[in-house]
Amino acid sequence: RTDLLGTLATTTGPIANKIVNAEPGSGIRKVVAKATGVSPTRLLPPYAKQRFSTWFKKRPKINLTKRQGKVTVFPTCLVEYQETDIGKDLVKVYERNGIECTNTDAGCCGAPWLHSGDVKEFTKVAEKNIKTLAAEVRAGTDIVVPQPTCSYIIKKDYLDYVADPALHADAELVAEHTYDAAEYLMQVHKGDDTSLDTHFPGETVESITYHTPCHLRAQNIGFKSRDLMKLTGAKVKLVQQCSGIDGMWGFRAGNEDISVPIAKKLGEQIDKAGGDIVAGDCHLANTAIVEQTGRTAQHPLQVMARAYGIPEE
Repeated sequence: RTDLLGTLATTTGPIANKIVNAEPGSGIRKVVAKATGVSPTRLLPPYAKQRFSTWFKKRPKINLTKRQGKVTVFPTCLVEYQETDIGKDLVKVYERNGIECTNTDAGCCGAPWLHSGDVKEFTKVAEKNIKTLAAEVRAGTDIVVPQPTCSYIIKKDYLDYVADPALHADAELVAEHTYDAAEYLMQVHKGDDTSLDTHFPGETVESITYHTPCHLRAQNIGFKSRDLMKLTGAKVKLVQQCSGIDGMWGFRAGNEDISVPIAKKLGEQIDKAGGDIVAGDCHLANTAIVEQTGRTAQHPLQVMARAYGIPEE
């Protein structure tokens, strides 16, 4: 398989985490590197005990008092299998603001295949997802994506790689209705008859160091996550250094000599910026931040959730 982290996910969660949490450079990581191509020296994100989609199905239904929108959450593999708390906080923040949430029936966006050069497999995945997402859009929802690599794939790469005219039209429809998680909230905040709840009785901070991922900057939507977090009253300092992950290229064995020095530059800038907390939209880049600084970066939607007083599960 070309999905390096997904290769580990085919095992049970506890076994996968024993592999993922093994000391970088250890014997078990070297064995895994030979089998999967995953770097034996990079810090890897662990797997959650429960998938996001399972949590979503089991959660109690919420009655919205003031509906301001309806979205389909495209959780991405990272939120589905690993950092499920991002998805949970996204749903709770959205519902607090009157936005109804459903979970997509689409699968992996296909980035692992595209970034490994398997265009044929990527195109097959893209075509299948386009059909599913287009049907969801036609049912009256927008698509919200909490990870920038995946939102970039849906907004940009599906259009570039799908040649079938009918599917290309559907890809355009999907792209027009796909939003980064913070982007959608800031659009709601600008609406004439809609607005976000700006009462923050929970945990707020004075300063936030915010890492802006490359795949988010490439979408040319501005710094919506920064603007969202500033609503809490925090001063937000931007760090725009690349993490060296580049999709998942930086986790591939043999790429460490290039990727790690880039990640070290990011770590140095994070340390220099200070900040009461660190935030970033990309969980893979956030893993590199942990690797280089020891500081855990929160997703902007998690920052909002804590400011609202929404507890972590």
